[in-house]
Amino acid sequence: MRKFKSMHQAQRFLGAHAAVYNLFNLGRHLVSAENYRHFRMRAFASWEKAVAI
Repeated sequence: MRKFKSMHQAQRFLGAHAAVYNLFNLGRHLVSAENYRHFRMRAFASWEKAVAI
């Protein structure tokens, strides 16, 4: 809980962080370069839609 004022605040941050981390953590060693680029493009498109850029 370092630098968080409450357990609730830490849980909110970690919940949001986990969702973003899972979106961009693709396991590069498990897929081909072409598929990896495709997955990254989809991840960034999802991120842009989520933050309404």
